[in-house]
Amino acid sequence: MTETSAIRIGAHVEQTDPIAEATARNAPLVQFFLGNPQSYKGPVLAYEGGADKLRTDAEAAGVDLYVHAPYLINVATTNNRQRIPSRKLLQQHMDAAAEIGAKGLIVHGGHVEQSDDPAVLSAGFDNWRKAIEATDLKIPLLIENTAGGTNAMTRYLERIAGVWAAIDGTEGADMVGFCLDTCHAHAGGNPLETIVDDVLKITGRIDLVHCNDSRDDFDSGADRHANFGNGRIDPDLLAAVVRDAGAPVVCETPGGASEHVADFAWLRERL
Repeated sequence: MTETSAIRIGAHVEQTDPIAEATARNAPLVQFFLGNPQSYKGPVLAYEGGADKLRTDAEAAGVDLYVHAPYLINVATTNNRQRIPSRKLLQQHMDAAAEIGAKGLIVHGGHVEQSDDPAVLSAGFDNWRKAIEATDLKIPLLIENTAGGTNAMTRYLERIAGVWAAIDGTEGADMVGFCLDTCHAHAGGNPLETIVDDVLKITGRIDLVHCNDSRDDFDSGADRHANFGNGRIDPDLLAAVVRDAGAPVVCETPGGASEHVADFAWLRERL
């Protein structure tokens, strides 16, 4: 387990100048999108000087970069018109994230079509396997648990287990990690008291924690983040997840630098 004082805490920020955003928060790491998270158009890097400059500037500043893939990516779906562009977009963002020296690319688990047919769910797991086989994983791909949808691939623990079982043994599987989101776990109906142990039993690793309070109740299925202490998650539980996971932390809480600095302080105090 990582010493709590050594746990690195950062935030999700605007991508125009991630180094300046990190400096404003005195943060050793930041996460951002490359382009529009709701678009299939492909990654766009806004940093002046381009990918090489961002990579060298981040290294010089001692700032770790994480990239969040677009929300539209759904490699699990059986709908070809969504799955095929999703795979292409995933590879494009993998390439772009690797170019800037990112420590990981975070992607949501996606979902299959609404159906009670177990074969549809099974196809979703297999589509994850195919996606891992088809993608050139240059940096760790961190699959994130999600909050809503009964047909989601990574809301429920047994579904996460299904994804991991499908990926297991696939070429590139060692480059697949896990991003644990506290708001998503809470809203998805997974008890935070045991979530770290539960996930580790399935995946063997937690590479990143998205530490967020939740505006909604347990098992609500609603993905709405709140600043620490303003939501429905027990403060001690939030801190315990961070402590037990021992992984770097990204706060995806509302607001800018001042709100994030306050959230960091709140979390540090409880660690």
